[in-house]
Amino acid sequence: MAVSTSASVRPRNNAKIAAVSGFVGSALEYYDFFIFGSAAALIFGKLFFAPGPSAMLLSFATVGVAYVARPLGAVICGHLGDKFGRKRVLLLTLLLMGTSTFLIGCLPTYSQIGMAAPILIVVLRLIQGLSAGGESPGSSSLTLEHAPDRKRAFYTSWTMSGIMFGIVLSTLVFIPVASMPEEQLMAWGWRIPFLASAVVTVIAFVLRRLLEEPPVFEEVKENDEVVKVPLVTLFRHHWPTVIRITAMSLFAIINTIVNVFALSYATSVIGIERGLMLTVIAVANLTAVAMGPLAGILSDRIGRKPVFLGGLVLQIVMIYVFFTALSSANVPMIFLTGILLIGVAYTGANSIYPAYFPEQFPVKVRYSGMAISLMLGLLLAGFAPAISQLLIGGDKANWVPVATFAAVACLISAIATLTGPETFRTPTALLGQKKTAKRLEAPKDSAPTAATPDEARV
Repeated sequence: MAVSTSASVRPRNNAKIAAVSGFVGSALEYYDFFIFGSAAALIFGKLFFAPGPSAMLLSFATVGVAYVARPLGAVICGHLGDKFGRKRVLLLTLLLMGTSTFLIGCLPTYSQIGMAAPILIVVLRLIQGLSAGGESPGSSSLTLEHAPDRKRAFYTSWTMSGIMFGIVLSTLVFIPVASMPEEQLMAWGWRIPFLASAVVTVIAFVLRRLLEEPPVFEEVKENDEVVKVPLVTLFRHHWPTVIRITAMSLFAIINTIVNVFALSYATSVIGIERGLMLTVIAVANLTAVAMGPLAGILSDRIGRKPVFLGGLVLQIVMIYVFFTALSSANVPMIFLTGILLIGVAYTGANSIYPAYFPEQFPVKVRYSGMAISLMLGLLLAGFAPAISQLLIGGDKANWVPVATFAAVACLISAIATLTGPETFRTPTALLGQKKTAKRLEAPKDSAPTAATPDEARV
């Protein structure tokens, strides 16, 4: 059957819109999410908890609280996204994140309302976690399903570049804030980045409304093939994939160790200026923004596994080099190693997973599978700063256990990756369908097979 010109153009245009929306929407939402990490490292221990040696540890723990809520957010958002559509859920995640972030900026402190202050900040952080549990999996699934078969990693990489740009924005906002006189910073200055999220939310919401549902999902709805309870189908038929991707996600602890723990370690233990360390993080993450699409292009050409595994191996090496530079307070080396660790090594894996992870699930449970697997793996990343704080014990020379902790997580990710499939050549309509994919990849000189319904329509 012939395909109309408008229909043939629609997927390509939607792929571009989805990629741009994924970048901007993720950047703006994760700006909200990561300003909390910077504030936890620099401010919250002094404002929201009782004075004492455990204040910083408790402040780091609030970062991890969101990661506890993320799996629940993944279950809820995945269920809604697989049943009713990706777009509606992505609008919901923005509203949850923006509202909770704005309210954090309005909270009274421990000196004003006592124990109610840490309780309220934990509740709002939990809401942030619920939102984040559905954001990147939903954006990745939607963009992947709109993208051309041979450019899926390139298009989906813009979601991760957006997240890294969100980290850049959140860090840049804190540079002038952190440079304020201590009295003004603690009195009202820290609230500015959180209150500014109101503008951020409106912009992202308007952009997200331009999105359309992917044709592959609309086809499932039209054929009445939407599963009633995606979670049950996921764990009944795809539990090995869930376990594998959960393990593959563990490398993400590099993110919170560098952006949260290393920020506090460098400023409070080593004595590096707050503004300088925030600049290092901003430059490293800005490099990641540029490198992400390049890694996606490479993955579309040579495969997911080589690029993903290469990034993991480099992270294992560079985490030790980065902490060596940090502990010696060698500023030029801190800049160089930070850029290589986050901008190159971490990005090598981080920019690939938005394509590689959902490619291992069929469309009917793709949102749920991606979201739940990823968020279970990210639990460790959420508590990595608190674990690192316990490991280092305030001794600036005792960074080796922290680096080893990160390296072991990357090693587990690498082992899990080696057990998984290579998906970069599988057509989007056949992703997650192993038997069908094998038939499609039959030798060229084999007898032709009957066309599938999708092939017949094209």
